[in-house]
Amino acid sequence: MNIAAISTPAGMGGIAVIRVSGPDAVAIVDAHFLPFRAAHTLQSRKSHTLTFGQFLASDSKQSVIDEVVCALYLAPHSFTGENVVEISCHGSLYIQQQILNTLISTPGCRLATGGEFTRRAFEHGKMDLTQAEAVADLIASTTAAAHRVAMSQMKGSISRKLDEMRQQLLELTCLLELELDFSEEDVEFADRQQLIGLTQALVDECRRLSSTFATGNAIKNGIPVAIIGAPNVGKSTLLNALLGEEKAIVSSIQGTTRDLVEDTITLQGYLFRFIDTAGLRHTIDPIEQLGIERSMQAAQRAQIIILLSEPGVPFPEIEARPDQTIIHIENKTDKFQALNGIGLDTLQQQLVASIPQTQGQDIIISNLRHKQNLDEAALSLCRALNALNTGLSGDLVAQDLRLANQQLSEILSGGAIASQEVLNTIFSRHCIGK
Repeated sequence: MNIAAISTPAGMGGIAVIRVSGPDAVAIVDAHFLPFRAAHTLQSRKSHTLTFGQFLASDSKQSVIDEVVCALYLAPHSFTGENVVEISCHGSLYIQQQILNTLISTPGCRLATGGEFTRRAFEHGKMDLTQAEAVADLIASTTAAAHRVAMSQMKGSISRKLDEMRQQLLELTCLLELELDFSEEDVEFADRQQLIGLTQALVDECRRLSSTFATGNAIKNGIPVAIIGAPNVGKSTLLNALLGEEKAIVSSIQGTTRDLVEDTITLQGYLFRFIDTAGLRHTIDPIEQLGIERSMQAAQRAQIIILLSEPGVPFPEIEARPDQTIIHIENKTDKFQALNGIGLDTLQQQLVASIPQTQGQDIIISNLRHKQNLDEAALSLCRALNALNTGLSGDLVAQDLRLANQQLSEILSGGAIASQEVLNTIFSRHCIGK
């Protein structure tokens, strides 16, 4: 079946692109396309060429809908691996819909579902699952850091590393299984100390990659920052100063902030999600108590906590996790005044410095599915390592090595989990037209 969809964002613009993919994509578009040079029918053109002409309606008069440019990509040299035609037309909403309706009313062509073009690219071997997921992340990226991580993944940084690890696992497994074939001769093809060293190195690599998830997820979804303090120390004023707008209500009356107020800013290419919280104090007001409970929950979820106080007001006592960063700010002093912006630059520098540095890391994991599989692979490798250290049978070691290889394979191709439900979940994150 052939599919069609508008690939540019919804709305009116200078141009729009409608994409058609499938075995009959060229013929379907050609049936409604009148090239300005009669000999330049799409079916006569070479791949990766542009053809200028008119797109005709399917009514009896074949009235002209628009003048368009058709880009032709013949299988397998296209995004999906199928024949693809991309129609560039004027950005009128009416024109876009008329062209799309004409295409999907043609027998053998229907409207694409969300992510179906990328899914076909995966099914035709044009990319693995990590790259397909990176396409959605790249489209959704709003900061330089998120763009950098998504682009690296789409170019195959994760794929290459996992392929390298899987090849090492395969070689280890083959050596052990070869020994099993010659078990009666008591032949040892693999030096045990070397096997232990290689297996330990793979465990370390799985854990290293998995440990980058916290940073990668924060880069992709924004770094949560909770502003915590007693009433009237300037939490809402600080939020407004950071955002550069009057987002939160500022009042001298205690207990004004009773719900969480959130917004985002970008600092040096990183997205920060700031949360202004209710002031921490003892109160009998049930609504304010609920706000304080939400403040504590926000502190638990945050990656960075700004503890705010003022002269004579103690800092709140917070039980921070080991992976949380605490920044202490004493407001209304010579060094820091949220109301006047004094010290704000220093705070912003502290926030950026709190992010684990990623420039030296070639691979950042930003997908929870990848982290879970890496953790499972590390557990399997640890079992294999324990078996090697205790002199257990080679077939037990080989079994755990095979399992680790399977878990790494699932990251790339879905492996045993590649059910329709799982693939639907992965590709539903993509917009229609991609």
